Amino acid sequence: MSAVKTVSETSINGLKLLHRGKVRDVYEIDETRILLVATDRISAFDCVMPTPIPRKGSILTALSEFWFGFLAELTGHHLITADFAEMPEIVRRHEELRGRSMLVRKTRVFPVECVVRGYLEGSGWKDYRATGKICGHELPAGLRQCDKLPEPLFTPATKAAEGHDENIGEAEFADIVGAETADRLISLSLNIYRAASEYALDRGIIIADTKFEFGLDENGRILLIDEVLTPDSSRFWSAASYSPGKAQASFDKQFLREYLETLSWNKQPPAPALPNEIVEATTERYLAAYRLLTGKEI
Repeated sequence: MSAVKTVSETSINGLKLLHRGKVRDVYEIDETRILLVATDRISAFDCVMPTPIPRKGSILTALSEFWFGFLAELTGHHLITADFAEMPEIVRRHEELRGRSMLVRKTRVFPVECVVRGYLEGSGWKDYRATGKICGHELPAGLRQCDKLPEPLFTPATKAAEGHDENIGEAEFADIVGAETADRLISLSLNIYRAASEYALDRGIIIADTKFEFGLDENGRILLIDEVLTPDSSRFWSAASYSPGKAQASFDKQFLREYLETLSWNKQPPAPALPNEIVEATTERYLAAYRLLTGKEI
């Protein structure tokens, strides 16, 4: 696996770099289209690791493409194509972009994360232990770590340019996007989560929680954007080994977080280099999620 060429950063002469995020490099194609390039960077605790994860960008791109197709009857989305042969010629000059690029419609992005939680873990578990609630939602007493929630919960967050996203209540969410739009985004998020969770469970994966992003196109239509239901944006657990009351075996970044918790690192930049066994095990988890969800190899 170490022989696989990784891409940590991209540069496309002739295209304007709009944003370099923790994982994606975003380029402007023209007034209506942008290019999302998923690199092999990986972040944890809001820090980008110095060691790339082989094949990660390709897996994220292929899985997002799969979900956009699967969810097309539930929601419009921004994907135009992930087929490298259909990319603009200026993109096709760069072979390193093959398999990790999505040509998408430009949207006006809502400045919020639409988080849906189906199980009690992460910041939701911490919130529940402290208050008996998750982001203001009252929950029954006596729930255990990783228990399934009575119903999926919509728990929005602000999108931080740097540092942690911050959980907000639905009232603040409505103030940010408008009441009518808030109702629509909540309904869309919950419907997408339910449909995807049911599908994934049949294939051996529990989607414990996930986050979605949405934007408005030039006609004012709400579109699902960015990445969708990947190991970077979701908690994927093994349904076969699921056992509440403890942390779960996962197909996502939690494996990396747990390794980092064993170090003396203070979770501030610079992040530590990752050993080969952690890098390879992370790739294998992402690949396993892709295989289970799509039934395909990549």
